[in-house]
Amino acid sequence: MIYSLSKFTSIKSVTNSSLLVINRTSQVLLFSRLKSAFPADNNNSTMKSGTTQQLGLLRKYMKDLHHVPEPLAAYLVPSCDAHNSEYLAAVDARREYISGFTGSAGSAVITPKQALMWTDGRYYLQAQKEMDSNWVLMKDGLATTPKQIDWLVKNLEPGSVIGIDPLLVSSANWKAWSEQLETVGSRLHALDQNLVDLVWREDKQNPQPARPENPVFPLEYCFTGKSWQSKVEEVRKELKENNCKALILCALDDVAWLLNIRGSDIDFNPVFFSYCAVTLKEVVLFISPKQVSDNLKDFLSSVDMEESVQIKDYDDIKRYITALGKEPGKVWFPKTASHGLVSLIPQAQCVSKLSPVTVMKAIKNDVEMKGFENSHIRDAAALIQYFAWLQKNIPSGQVTEISGADVLESFRKEQEHFMGLSFPSISGVGPNGAIIHYRPEADTDRTITTEEMYLIDSGAQYKDGTTDVTRTLHFGVPTDYEKECFTRVLKGMIQLGMSVFPDKCLGVRLDTLARMHLWNVGLDYGHGTGHGVGAFLNVHEGPSGISFRHNPNDPGVQEGMIFSDEPGYYEAGKFGIRIETLVKVVPAETKFNTGTKMLTFEAITLVPIQQKLIDPTLMTRVEIDWLNSYHQTCRDKVAPLLKAAGKQSALEWLYKETQPIG
Repeated sequence: MIYSLSKFTSIKSVTNSSLLVINRTSQVLLFSRLKSAFPADNNNSTMKSGTTQQLGLLRKYMKDLHHVPEPLAAYLVPSCDAHNSEYLAAVDARREYISGFTGSAGSAVITPKQALMWTDGRYYLQAQKEMDSNWVLMKDGLATTPKQIDWLVKNLEPGSVIGIDPLLVSSANWKAWSEQLETVGSRLHALDQNLVDLVWREDKQNPQPARPENPVFPLEYCFTGKSWQSKVEEVRKELKENNCKALILCALDDVAWLLNIRGSDIDFNPVFFSYCAVTLKEVVLFISPKQVSDNLKDFLSSVDMEESVQIKDYDDIKRYITALGKEPGKVWFPKTASHGLVSLIPQAQCVSKLSPVTVMKAIKNDVEMKGFENSHIRDAAALIQYFAWLQKNIPSGQVTEISGADVLESFRKEQEHFMGLSFPSISGVGPNGAIIHYRPEADTDRTITTEEMYLIDSGAQYKDGTTDVTRTLHFGVPTDYEKECFTRVLKGMIQLGMSVFPDKCLGVRLDTLARMHLWNVGLDYGHGTGHGVGAFLNVHEGPSGISFRHNPNDPGVQEGMIFSDEPGYYEAGKFGIRIETLVKVVPAETKFNTGTKMLTFEAITLVPIQQKLIDPTLMTRVEIDWLNSYHQTCRDKVAPLLKAAGKQSALEWLYKETQPIG
């Protein structure tokens, strides 16, 4: 699944998901589907959200001295929650509510007379369709589009006051933005109340949802491979080495991973609303008491009872941090921690660095890695069943993007340890496949036919791993042009997958390898090439990534990390191609040994690549050998599972698609 690397790579922008829960189908276990709808017809205005009333009320609050210290020249609405999450609970979908734009990346600026939305190239078309005439689309990433902060500096009167919820902006962004605004005498102001929340609370037809407080449960040692106590000891070692007395964890997946517990407060992500503080003497979990069972309390108690995790109310985090600031010693805040928390203690006591937990959880231990491998075998079996089913049922003319995605989900539900989807399936036919983050809905749902390419980007959450795989298929006769584009994307995926590089090589140095065969004929794609993946956690996991964008927080690619390898190519109005395989980082054997540790990738996704879309004349012998070897591995590891389950048609499809290319 492609994503914007800016969440992990830049303090200049906030680009997190804003999604709305719907009940289109009955959901399995923990997770429900999310809405991100937009029409296929550029001229269709039925999806445009009327925002006049919301904006009018927001502007009233911007000059209401009861809510602000002085009239605001602008109000900022980023796409994030207080934990800088990528996916959001419906209660935090403020930018979506005020603008009508449902894409996962975007940030709004609202002035007394204008409303502007910055979003990247994945969402230009979607934003234009979803936003009404009150809004101006600012196409982030284009040379002609100023950055949001630059626009504020140049277009507002000097000395202006810009309001923002301090819990929704990182301390790093606050500092950088403030420095730029000060050049014209303007300033950011931290508001005690979120103005969008005030507007939302008055909306009787579309009230703001309540914050989820779903049960939290322990994850067994057979899946984690390491106790929470041993993880805490590793964190304390980092604290001592950095001369800090405490670490404040704000990212929800950091808390879940450290304490080996999971939840379901955010769809598709097995996390829960919480903070965690680790000091040299105590561990404190800040969470709603309603989410804590006796079983969880027992789990968070050490066997020898020398130490247990203290549990405090979620809202006590501010008081706790304030108290830390009154005693000597430095407090470690992750770079993504909000200004609203970091500002609670004196600046001299703050250490702002990449969270040690973020790096620890990115490097999978042996148990986690084995879980990834096992879950991907089962996930491949589900996908192969789906592709065999498509081949049989597409001629009926009854299979659509939505019904197909539902069938795939049903095959995944049959697999052991299945806990739900890892993101809403991107199921796109023909021109819909060219919309990079397409989500099929009733108004856009196209029939899957033998005439167009079909792109399916999907994944699942299993207790032993998280999957994310994209395959592009054609169930008829592809054109020579489609085959060339597909083959060049495939060559890029193989080129990156075969690459050998030094330990801790930065992801930005590897990105070109996946693009070179497209570049050679004037083609390219506008998204990153690879992202990390959590262990029964978020499908997008930092801090490393593979992209053309520089990542100042990248610790480098290291053994034990897992990445997606997903180049693509998209032609608006025609088709989209993406081939995504998850890979693990392993040691490389090289001809010479000069003392530098060399690494390479090994595929863990085991889903065949459709051969009718490949033009073998464009591939080298080395590439063909790689593909044949990969397909043999798919056959060797997945066929036994299909045989045992009696899935004969899927087995036949697997054998057909893994025949060696000469």
